[in-house]
Amino acid sequence: MKHLSRFLLITMVVLGFTTVKAQNENNPWVIGIGVNAVDSYPANEDSPFRGFFKTDNYNILPSVSRISVGRYIGAGFSAELAGSINRIDNIDEMPVDDLTYYSVDAAGLYSFRNLISEDGWFDPFLGAGAGYTWLDEEGNFSANGTFGINFWMTDNIAFNIQTTYKHTIDDSAEGGFRHFQHVAGFKVAFGGTDTDGDGIYDDEDECPETPGLKEFNGCPDSDGDGIADKNDACPDVAGLAEFDGCPDTDGDGVPDPQDECPNVAGVKSLNGCPDSDGDGVKDSEDECPNVAGPVANNGCPWPDRDGDGVLDKDDQCPDVAGTAANNGCPEVTVEVINELNEYSKTILFDLGKSSIRKDSYDALDSIAEIMNEYPQTVFHIEGHTDSQGSDALNLRLSKERAASVKTYLVEQDGIDSSRITSEGYGETQPIATNKTAAGRQQNRRVEVSLEKNRDK
Repeated sequence: MKHLSRFLLITMVVLGFTTVKAQNENNPWVIGIGVNAVDSYPANEDSPFRGFFKTDNYNILPSVSRISVGRYIGAGFSAELAGSINRIDNIDEMPVDDLTYYSVDAAGLYSFRNLISEDGWFDPFLGAGAGYTWLDEEGNFSANGTFGINFWMTDNIAFNIQTTYKHTIDDSAEGGFRHFQHVAGFKVAFGGTDTDGDGIYDDEDECPETPGLKEFNGCPDSDGDGIADKNDACPDVAGLAEFDGCPDTDGDGVPDPQDECPNVAGVKSLNGCPDSDGDGVKDSEDECPNVAGPVANNGCPWPDRDGDGVLDKDDQCPDVAGTAANNGCPEVTVEVINELNEYSKTILFDLGKSSIRKDSYDALDSIAEIMNEYPQTVFHIEGHTDSQGSDALNLRLSKERAASVKTYLVEQDGIDSSRITSEGYGETQPIATNKTAAGRQQNRRVEVSLEKNRDK
């Protein structure tokens, strides 16, 4: 009973360590349960390592006789505390009375598994540590060295075999003897946290509170498009990687969330909407979807009512054919100027005055009609006299007569005043001799020219 109590004490010490709260690494805790065999013969100074596999020298208790608990530290290192019980009936091939064997051992272990294959099943390890062994009532400290192999059958369960050489500090003392302890059994790893139950531990789970897939480090892929929800801009609708998981229903290269016309193929520049005539105005806003036109005119071409090649928007005379150089208005030709001056020759004034005679009104009205045909043209009214009289008088009279013609055309015929200029030139620009009455009559005249040619 006394020996049993001692073993129970060792068991309680070992298992007590399993209540320590696990850290964040996957399955940091390992419990081992197995059978141990004690063999002193290969450790004898006279026969080192001979008969290592000679099972006749093994002392075995046919039951669970060793338990251990281990804690992963990091970088392949772990710590282990183990307790064993056995029955010794031979030492160095010499029979002895059945001696009760107890041991408590602490060791630091190093696993080579990560060097071979991080997720591999083959897990050899080395260890070193110290222990205390009792034979019946006598105990002795030992320095221990261990070699073993774990064969991982699952992520959590491994079949374990190992052997530990225990070199007692004082072999001459009772209870002291060098020996090997061979162990076979199972190890169970635990302690990892998997909050969402998806089989991926929290420390490796990028979405620890949402069940997910291993290939996405524990994150879900709700729409099954191969893109994890956390990286999927459209997690509930299957899409394409090039569009961050969003679909492109019409296949126009614009993902549906950005496509204003997701069911009709369009162009990127118009947010996925079509532009049948290619004028840069999407069909839904194009008043002429099959004819190219500018945006400013809602996709329709600008009209040219008079067909002169100058669009109505730029044509200052949209209903009269003209030239581009004259902003769509007709150009005044030499023939037109000649026609105006044929009428101007018939304009008569009261003698020595600037007042126009009534019988000249028809000629002025005809001049106004011609001017109205050229609404963008500025005309110049010239007043001239003969050489009779003083220069000053002639200059004044010519100015007043030219001004009188302008006034009539503006006030009576409605010509815009900005389209008529007037000037008097006196006797300075005769067109005939002033020595004869006929010549002087020709010099007393009003002429019409173009303002742009005034300097000429």
